[in-house]
Amino acid sequence: MKRFSRLLGALAVTTAAAVTVPGSAVAAAGAPLPGDQMHRHCTASADNTDLTCSFDVPPGVYDVRVALGSRTSAANTGLEVEANRTALTPVTTRAGHTVVRSVTVDVRTPESMPDGQEGDGTPGLQLKLTGSAPALAGLRVTPHPHAPRLFVVSDSTACDWLNTVQRGWAQELPQHVGPGLAVANWGVSGSSTVSWLQNPALFAALKPQIHRGDAVLIQLAHNDKTTPEDTYRANLLSLLDGVRSRGGRPVLVTPPVRHLFDANGKITSTGRIVNSLGVDLPAVMRDVAQQHDVPLLDLTADSTALMEQLGPDASWQLYAELPAGRSQTHFNASGATALAGLVAREAARAHLPAAGFLIAPPTADEQ
Repeated sequence: MKRFSRLLGALAVTTAAAVTVPGSAVAAAGAPLPGDQMHRHCTASADNTDLTCSFDVPPGVYDVRVALGSRTSAANTGLEVEANRTALTPVTTRAGHTVVRSVTVDVRTPESMPDGQEGDGTPGLQLKLTGSAPALAGLRVTPHPHAPRLFVVSDSTACDWLNTVQRGWAQELPQHVGPGLAVANWGVSGSSTVSWLQNPALFAALKPQIHRGDAVLIQLAHNDKTTPEDTYRANLLSLLDGVRSRGGRPVLVTPPVRHLFDANGKITSTGRIVNSLGVDLPAVMRDVAQQHDVPLLDLTADSTALMEQLGPDASWQLYAELPAGRSQTHFNASGATALAGLVAREAARAHLPAAGFLIAPPTADEQ
């Protein structure tokens, strides 16, 4: 367990603790922000175990500015937005001190996966406090219609999950992104390069929303299990061309590995997403990136190194425990957070324009 914690710590990632909201969380406002909207939009649950804020706004991009902390007590407060997206990791504050933070949030309907397979969710902008002792001293939401967006085109390993313990890495990515850039996660469970081009609810719907300069991370491979190499290659090129035609900047992301180890503690070829036809999909993606001058974030290599370093047993702690048993493909909050850290690190190494918005989560008491 200590080894597992040290490895995650080296990635500078954190996970939120269990939520316990004191009944005075809203009343203990220490330093309301100018134009504070907290009291009109936030409510505590009947048993005071949750504090949520809801804004009846249309789809779009919004800046959320929060004052975290309490006038009367120490606090530990983070923030989730929309479909369980971690926007701010918990910050510890002393009594009488607050910390002001800002995040830029993409709001859409459906709230989670854009094809609606989890339903529409709750309309508007939804916020939820996290942390071991959350307290909110102020809140302001303002539209930011021209903010750049970081789109994610992917499958279940990255998507927003609303109604399950599963988490996608793009769902945890916003905690690494500072204000001014919105993560627009279009990940869809079960999707492939084939379905992304054929389903009108996917790339055809996303493409008109891409504006000049927006980055689009493309990670599709897990569900291309029977896709021939030439088709897979052509599909990637169609996606790249479609992004570029809108003035966007495509980025290829190789897929995270599955929890499939051989007798020597190494990830198997199937675990490294070699499909049933023997096509090494990450290798094809690397070749396409090199031939067509596209940035590549090698999450396959990074996640292989992480899982093999943890080993077959300890690495299970990154994967979701589902009713049918532990998933070999899907991640829990800890696993998705670890992968989001790897993606952020790769983005910085690749000198993507979005890297200018990347931040390290707070790790110490802040006043």
